[in-house]
Amino acid sequence: MERPLTRHRHELKFRQLTVKETSYITPNMIRILFEGDDLADFVSLGFDDHVKLFIPTPGSEETEKRDYTPRFYDTDARTLAIDFAVHDAGPATRWAIEARPGDMLEIGGPRGSMVVEPVFNWWLLIGDETALPAIGRRIEELPAGVRAITIVTISGDKDQQSFSTSADHHAIWLRRPLDRADDPAPVLDALKELALPQGDGFVWIAAEVNVARAARDHLVKERGHPLYWTKTAGYWRKGVADAQEKSMDEPAPTE
Repeated sequence: MERPLTRHRHELKFRQLTVKETSYITPNMIRILFEGDDLADFVSLGFDDHVKLFIPTPGSEETEKRDYTPRFYDTDARTLAIDFAVHDAGPATRWAIEARPGDMLEIGGPRGSMVVEPVFNWWLLIGDETALPAIGRRIEELPAGVRAITIVTISGDKDQQSFSTSADHHAIWLRRPLDRADDPAPVLDALKELALPQGDGFVWIAAEVNVARAARDHLVKERGHPLYWTKTAGYWRKGVADAQEKSMDEPAPTE
């Protein structure tokens, strides 16, 4: 089987949205539900798609730009949910904490979607708090009969999330200090104890750059999992604002 990823390009659109409601789904994760007629033609085919948020800067006409995953959306209802991890104190986090119903925000995209074809017997998804929106969306969208394993590092038990899914889902939650989110040791220790299921499986990894790279190298170089059945992204880098490596794998998807 060739790498089962297909790229779908979308017309780039910018949308003005209104905050409909906000809620804390865990103590460190805010979910904001946006609404607006501009969502009538919103499309997001991939569970790890990104939209660009244009965060207002107080006292300035400039905006800060940050990428976030569409957690779920409803084109009929004209709504879009985005989850914000609130461990850091960046502009998007501050905006989310202060957001109230009626507040406005501009978003752009997604520019495209990377879709994994539904041909796998099992999935392994690895990440930290920043990856939970994509992981949650993937787990909830998987059909019955597919096995899914998630390995997620969090700073405390209260950051665990539950997902409603038809898939056979096994969740592994790893606790680590907040200031050690770039330490790959907890993930690597868990992977060394994990027996991968039989059959064809797809691995998805998104975390701090060093953690994501270490997990990929362990699975591909030491465990022999095919690189072309793997997608790895560095969602952030410790000590560097807005630093990402969205694609850390070489094989290109088909158009």
